[in-house]
Amino acid sequence: MNYRRFFRLAPALLIPIALMSAGALAQAPTTAPATSTPAAPETPAPAAPATPAPATPPPAAQAPATPSPAPAPVQTADPFGDEITLTPKTAVVLKGSANWDSAFETLIESFKKISGLLDKQGIKPSGNSMIVYTSTDDNGFTYLAEIPVDQEPKNLPKDMSIGKSPDGKALKFVHRGSYDNMDNTYEAITNHLDDKKLEAKDTFIEEYITDPLKTAEDKLVINVYVPLK
Repeated sequence: MNYRRFFRLAPALLIPIALMSAGALAQAPTTAPATSTPAAPETPAPAAPATPAPATPPPAAQAPATPSPAPAPVQTADPFGDEITLTPKTAVVLKGSANWDSAFETLIESFKKISGLLDKQGIKPSGNSMIVYTSTDDNGFTYLAEIPVDQEPKNLPKDMSIGKSPDGKALKFVHRGSYDNMDNTYEAITNHLDDKKLEAKDTFIEEYITDPLKTAEDKLVINVYVPLK
């Protein structure tokens, strides 16, 4: 039932009912009503038999529980600030400089020059490519591009030499992703050094775990080493 409609019509229905009751009372005789024989009490109708409640169905058989899938193996977090000792390696070294806007492209060109020289002489690298930053400012930086070798190449151009990769105590950090996002990694490194009250040298090293000449830039994995004083 629409209760709002029922209560809106109720007063209109009560008014004619009241008027009809008043007219009937005015026409009734004034003599006392004759005594009537009381009517025999009505025999109550037998109660309807109660409908038996339906039997409660037995609980359904439970299906065997599906075994939970085995948990995924836990992955070890990348090192962040682990102290290590760098071991020097013989490497072909190329000196260079770059501005920040074209930093990654410049580093790639340096690696291509060294790799091209090694390929011509049939020399395979004995380690990962590295960049050693020797100075930085707001406009750019100077660097050493290094590729370790077991065999020294001949007839090196003027901008290349044979040298040693950095050695000594350093903190190890890991960057994953594009070179353009390296700023976030170095900001986290700076915060870590400040929190631990550690003093770093005026240089830092990037070791390219993935080959930068063959890997998509957003898939790079780079170890960052911060030598300590």
